[in-house]
Amino acid sequence: MKDFRSDTFTQPTEAMRKAMYSAETGDDVYGEDPTANRLERMAEEITGKEESLIVSSGCMGNLIPLMIKGGRGKEVLCAPESHIVRHEIGAVASLSGTLPVLVPSDKGILNSADVEKHVHGYAYDMSETAMIETENTTSGLIYPIENLRAIKDVAERHNLWVHMDGARIFNASVETGIPVSTYAETADDITFCLSKGLGCPAFSVLSSTHEFIREAKRIRKLLGGGMRQIGILAAAGIYALEHNIERLKEDHEHRMAISEALRKTGWADVRISETNMIFFTSEYPMAGIIRAFREKGVLFLEDGGMGRIVTSLNVTDEDTEETVKIIEEMDTREFLA
Repeated sequence: MKDFRSDTFTQPTEAMRKAMYSAETGDDVYGEDPTANRLERMAEEITGKEESLIVSSGCMGNLIPLMIKGGRGKEVLCAPESHIVRHEIGAVASLSGTLPVLVPSDKGILNSADVEKHVHGYAYDMSETAMIETENTTSGLIYPIENLRAIKDVAERHNLWVHMDGARIFNASVETGIPVSTYAETADDITFCLSKGLGCPAFSVLSSTHEFIREAKRIRKLLGGGMRQIGILAAAGIYALEHNIERLKEDHEHRMAISEALRKTGWADVRISETNMIFFTSEYPMAGIIRAFREKGVLFLEDGGMGRIVTSLNVTDEDTEETVKIIEEMDTREFLA
């Protein structure tokens, strides 16, 4: 099966497994896991932030800043499409107590003028704006650096914290050539995911100031995220940062080939095609399209009524060529069978 469901389905390579097997370990709760410490130092160099912290997931990486800088009676401004709203089980409200205020966006990308319209300060009967959340990439789309800088300017004028959900920030970086550290300058904290396109079995990393990470360690413990001999998994992250960033360009090339094949069909209307994600609609029922492709050995998902195809480490040149051929030869009557 050619699996395009998500880049979270990637498997550790043999070389990554060997790095995990030979990793030095210690108790990370006490700060004594040397491999975890090395991974965090690498994250600091990449993001340009003062300190970094390994967290168990992207969800935790988003939740910790909301708990520190948001909370009861506080608001976070974000796009309706953002992960903290759509894909994290409402933790933004139920666990952090922060009110998400949805700012109109262009497919998940905010502009500074709309953000500023939603900022308000103290009023005895209203929640107070405390944070802005950006997401890069968002549904595979790259946030323009100009938007991010303008949003940061708004935040500084109003004394707001900016959290960047940078789960797939490396996809944005390799596509644009803009360093991750440059994107990170537009936020007060940034999290990135190791278990998506970079191919690791677990972990995200949260980066910010010394003071912020000091509090983040406490919140991580509060959430049950204090971990012990995590060097075994941190070694996978080190391997990924050393070997798997530039190869993301291959995922983007595979996405381009599949997207172009879909555009030529007449039955697929490609709505988003950037970095490693494709979203498309069709006059035919999406459930029928997904079933027909599954029967031919191609897996992808439905997301918000659209077909979603995600390329990743698991997808080879051969897989891409075969998928393009299947698209070209697909009989639309099979969607209705």
